[in-house]
Amino acid sequence: MKAARTIAVTVLIAAAFAGGYIYRAVRSGAAGSPEKGGRKILYWVDPMHPAYKSDKPGIAPDCGMKLEPVYADGGGAQPASPDAMSTMPPGTIQVSPEKQQLIGVKYGQAEIRGGTRTFRTVGRVVIDESRISRVRTKVDGWVDQVFVDYVGQKIQKNAALVTIYSPDMLAAEREMLLVAKAAGGTKDNALPGAFDQSEALLQAARRRLELWGLTQAQINQVLRTGEPLRNITLYSTVAGYVTDIRATPGSSVTPDTDLYTVVDTSQVTVLADVFEYEVSNIRIGERARVFLQALPGKVFTGLIQYVQPQVDATSPTYKVRLDMGNPGLALKPDMYAEVEFTVDVPPRLTVPAEAVLDAGERKVVYVDRGNGFFEPRQVRTGARDSDRVEILAGLKAGERVVTSGNFLIDSESQLKAPAAKGASKEIATGLGDEGEK
Repeated sequence: MKAARTIAVTVLIAAAFAGGYIYRAVRSGAAGSPEKGGRKILYWVDPMHPAYKSDKPGIAPDCGMKLEPVYADGGGAQPASPDAMSTMPPGTIQVSPEKQQLIGVKYGQAEIRGGTRTFRTVGRVVIDESRISRVRTKVDGWVDQVFVDYVGQKIQKNAALVTIYSPDMLAAEREMLLVAKAAGGTKDNALPGAFDQSEALLQAARRRLELWGLTQAQINQVLRTGEPLRNITLYSTVAGYVTDIRATPGSSVTPDTDLYTVVDTSQVTVLADVFEYEVSNIRIGERARVFLQALPGKVFTGLIQYVQPQVDATSPTYKVRLDMGNPGLALKPDMYAEVEFTVDVPPRLTVPAEAVLDAGERKVVYVDRGNGFFEPRQVRTGARDSDRVEILAGLKAGERVVTSGNFLIDSESQLKAPAAKGASKEIATGLGDEGEK
């Protein structure tokens, strides 16, 4: 019995000793207490998700990783030597190789690039506005006969389209016949100048009919037969496709009426959508290649005519117009195309586009300083290509920058920066109090 009591007392003493040891260990690891070496711990964070904070060490609940301490001096779990940190620019942080691998840090180079570059964009085939012909009559009248009566019909140049009955035209023809008859009667007239005056009136009558749309052949026919043309025929001035018809038998027409719209598609226009950062490299008068999915294997060449002076309302692009021939009329309006531009780019300092963290007025690039040090460098950017950004100030050629994982590095930098400032303020306050004492 005495032996049992001895054993129980021994167990209680061991348990108390162990409890005290554990309590001291926990107390030594609590937030705000100094670690060995006198470094003060502010809190613990998840290395994968720095927004998660804890006031004690442990395991992150979301990813199962061990929480890492954040120190008042702004350093990491494996701090740099004071001499190394003193040589670094303000805001520089150190990230261990293990954490770099964990967050997927990748690098790119600040390089001076230039020369010739090729890029592709989308476009659309449209009608060349300069090749649209609208058929109108020059006198009031009524439609008599219609020879082309459906949209999409292909017609040749000088093809007959419609006949028009016009009382005004008929009266003008009869007036010309009367003048011609009077001019013939005054040919042998003894009165000086009578014949010349009659000829002048005849020429004026012919000219009026020409202005109203009668051809020389039609006028000569009227004079030869002595009979006015009851209907006049309107002809197409171009070869192409009929895209609109407003002429119907019996309908009244005026000089403002577009009876037919005929489009010459032997030459078409391609409107290419070029992004804002690319349009500065486009040069009017140069050529671009055009590819169409509907015509695989065929390559067309277009001449750059102009760049639309305003940004498109639906996307951050400019419309670039290319005029091009249409052999065999293979290109149809509203076909989608791919346009390949080859442009000259002047030499300039650039970095991969992923390296720049754009926060509006502030643009930051993280520069690799070696040994796990990353310096936040504020830069001024210029034109952007498809995958690189021009750097106008803040970097030098040859510097290595972070292209992947920089968001997490930036998050940790912003988390540690306020902590370091707060610790400095606390130290300064403590020194002040001590000085007063």
